[in-house]
Amino acid sequence: MNREKIGYIGEDLVAKYLKSQGFIILRQNYHSKFGEIDIVAENREYLLFIEVKTRKKNSPIPPAMAVNTSKQRKIVLTAFDFISKSRIDTNYRFDVAEVEYLVDENGEMKFSLNYIKDAFSTEVLHDEAF
Repeated sequence: MNREKIGYIGEDLVAKYLKSQGFIILRQNYHSKFGEIDIVAENREYLLFIEVKTRKKNSPIPPAMAVNTSKQRKIVLTAFDFISKSRIDTNYRFDVAEVEYLVDENGEMKFSLNYIKDAFSTEVLHDEAF
């Protein structure tokens, strides 16, 4: 199975998890001129912008580490684009979902999810290097 397909499986797993937690999925793979957000979801309290990172179990770099400052800036700017176009006025949050997989002895893929709430903030836009 190729990386892209595995990535989509990871995103679907996270979307199902969010639905089970009472969130409504507004968009998947939202694009703007700044970048892309994997999942946009909401409930009565929050508008969530979720970056999903899917990696093979025991990869040398944990999935969340791939969401570096540059990636965070792109996500924040894309989120502001989404907010301005949707006119949703609520609290928002940036989360990261780590999806890890392994192939068992029967050749079946097994997935696990680590969901990180409030993984970063808009402060990345105020970094001196920006």
